[in-house]
Amino acid sequence: MLEETISKIEAKLQTTGAIKEEQRSELLELVSTLKNEVAAFSETHDEQAKSIAGFAEISTHEATRQEKNPELLKVSLQGLSSSVEGFEKSHPKLVAIVNRICTTLSNMGV
Repeated sequence: MLEETISKIEAKLQTTGAIKEEQRSELLELVSTLKNEVAAFSETHDEQAKSIAGFAEISTHEATRQEKNPELLKVSLQGLSSSVEGFEKSHPKLVAIVNRICTTLSNMGV
């Protein structure tokens, strides 16, 4: 399921016309890193990993919509950020990548 969700995010990023090529490349790179981190994380924290992937998918959808809704983007990014709370010490790389994705998507919604 995690791989399928991440694949949906990658497909959305590759096909959307709502973002610039530079943003697309950056996000695809971040999502690739997220894929690896979430896969490892899911071995011990499966439910949390599913939440992270799910919120990443929703946040990507909101940031790449043709008609953006800033409030929905904000809420989805808060969910994504919250999904990694408490793992700063045990999984710092995962938290860092999620924070970078949040920042990048947030900047796109402006």
